[in-house]
Amino acid sequence: MPQISLYIDEQTLSKVEDAAKEEHLSISGWVARQLRARLEPKYPVGFEHLFGSISDPSFLSPVEPFGSDAHRESL
Repeated sequence: MPQISLYIDEQTLSKVEDAAKEEHLSISGWVARQLRARLEPKYPVGFEHLFGSISDPSFLSPVEPFGSDAHRESL
């Protein structure tokens, strides 16, 4: 398995160590998990089943259309 060397300050290393310990992972395992989550973001299991699952009478279409917007300065 390939290896990566990281150069980080002591304060960041301390935070990484604490986070890894909290999740019962090695530092290498924790960093690998963080990299995978950043590079391959995924929705939680069952997320696709949430569509249309909320029935709340306060969720209404706006009365006024969004056609007119505030004036914005050209860049």
